[in-house]
Amino acid sequence: MRKRALIAGVAAVAISFSAGAGTAAGWWDKPKPPRPGTVAPVLPAGQANPMIASGVGIGANTPIYKTSGLGPSALNTGAPAGSEASYVDTVVFPGGTLPAGVTITEAQGINVLRRIGENLQAQGLSYADVYTMRVFLQNPAGAATADFAGWNRAYRQYFANTDLTTGNYVPVPLGTAAPAKPFVVNKARPSRFALEIENLPVNGWLVEVEVDAAYPAQR
Repeated sequence: MRKRALIAGVAAVAISFSAGAGTAAGWWDKPKPPRPGTVAPVLPAGQANPMIASGVGIGANTPIYKTSGLGPSALNTGAPAGSEASYVDTVVFPGGTLPAGVTITEAQGINVLRRIGENLQAQGLSYADVYTMRVFLQNPAGAATADFAGWNRAYRQYFANTDLTTGNYVPVPLGTAAPAKPFVVNKARPSRFALEIENLPVNGWLVEVEVDAAYPAQR
């Protein structure tokens, strides 16, 4: 696959957020490695709700889990097989109908993130344990570029949706609807990159994601 030169949010280095309450300055604010068996994100200073970590430190002897690249499942049997619409999750969007302003990339992103949640759960993990993420986006049919805005709305439904100073969730829009409670309230902010690429390996896919997660230290 040939990567194009569009990059959204590259963060260096590869969550167990059990180290205590966070602040807008980040959980890991000292220039030393995290404790063995833990990971610690470095967050941008002065932001109450940053989207991604600047990087993540990984302590010695930290057990980790890496998923393969995951795409959306073909759950919308009412759409032609292999079409972009066939990868709309009909549990979230009954009948495959998208509400106002919800883009096909946003819908596929939600599908992918739900599959990632299932993958993690099978290993005794959760979204909160994710510390790094790699995202590959393809242009929707007829579009000149990938839909980074739609992907980011999907992402915020599952990650980086709490105010670090108050601990409260931050409402997230679904398409053009008024912001509402996220699907999964989660303060985890993995390091992340998102790339627009020429083609994904499955016809109809617009989103492919892989994540790394750390088993919580108490285990």
